[in-house]
Amino acid sequence: MGLFGVILALSELNGYFTFIPSNILQNRLPSLINIVHMRKLLLVVLLFPMISFGQKRLHLTAFGGFANYQGDLQSKPFTLEQSAGALGLGLQYNLTPHLSIRTGFNYGRIEGDDKKNKPTLQLRNLSFHTKILEGNLLGEYSLFDLNDRTISPYVFAGVAMFHFNPYALDTSGNKIFLQPLGTEGQGLSPYNREPYKKIQFAIPFGGGIKFRVTENAVLGFEIGMRKLLTDYLDDVSTTYINPIALGLGRGQKAVEMAYRGGEIKNGDPLYPPEGTLRGSEKFKDWYYFSGLTLAVGIGDGNLNFGGVGNRKVKSSVDCPKVY
Repeated sequence: MGLFGVILALSELNGYFTFIPSNILQNRLPSLINIVHMRKLLLVVLLFPMISFGQKRLHLTAFGGFANYQGDLQSKPFTLEQSAGALGLGLQYNLTPHLSIRTGFNYGRIEGDDKKNKPTLQLRNLSFHTKILEGNLLGEYSLFDLNDRTISPYVFAGVAMFHFNPYALDTSGNKIFLQPLGTEGQGLSPYNREPYKKIQFAIPFGGGIKFRVTENAVLGFEIGMRKLLTDYLDDVSTTYINPIALGLGRGQKAVEMAYRGGEIKNGDPLYPPEGTLRGSEKFKDWYYFSGLTLAVGIGDGNLNFGGVGNRKVKSSVDCPKVY
C-alpha cells in the first residue's frame, strides 16, 4: 500500500492524518480494515432510521359514510337504497408521495328485503340484516403529488377479512339468526352443502378523490367495493330443499324462514318444490362502503400520503473534516 492508501485509511479511521511506518502498517492492516468496515456499517445502521423516517410519515385515518350490498335481495350494483351507516379507523403510511399502504378496521350494517326487490322476486318475501366487521390491508396510489397540488384522484386495492352473521325477524318480531338453520340444507347429508363460515376473505378495491385542507390534514371521498368469495352474505344462494327433510334436520323454524311467501297478501303459502331456484349461485355477493375520509399526520417526517403535512426539506450530510 502506498502513502496515499495509508493516509486514506487513517483519515477514514480517525478523521486526521497520521504517519505509520510500513512494517507496523503491514501487521496492523487487516485489523485496521475490519475496524473501518465496522465503523461504516455502524454509521449506516445509525443513519438509516433517520433517513427512512425522515422520508416517510404515519397518519391516523377515519371514515364515515354508508354501507350497502349487492346480492340476491338487492340486485342494483350500487345504490343508497336500504343502506345503513358505516364507520372506520386506521393507519396510513407513505412509501412515496404517490404510493402508500393502509390498514384499518371498518364497521357497518347491511340489509336486503324482497319487498324492495324486483317484482318477480317479491313473492319470495325473504329478508336479512347483518353487521359487518372488517379488517383490511390496502395499497393506495395517488395520481398527483399533493406537494404540488391541492387535489388528486386515487385508487386502492388489497385484501380484507370480515365477519358477518345474517338474521331476519320472524312473524313475532324475534331476531332469528339464519346460518345455524341451514335454510338450503347446509350440513344435511343428502344435499352435500357445507355450512358457510361467518368469517370470510374479501378483495377490496375502489377509488376516490382527496383534498388537502391544511398542511397536516387531507379530506377525501371514496367508494370501496368488496368482492366476496361467498354467496351467503344474505343467506340465499341455491335451491329449495324438501321441507320435510329440512324440518327433520333443522326444525320447523328453518322451514318457516327458508320460504315466507305465505306471510304476505296474495302470497303463495305452498312451499316451493325441491330444486326450485331460491337464489343464484352464479354470482357471488358484494358489499361496499362509500363516504368521507380524513387523514391526519401523527409522525415526524417530510413526506406523506399524497401530501399530508408535506414540506420538502433539503437534507445534507457534513463531510468529514481534514486537519
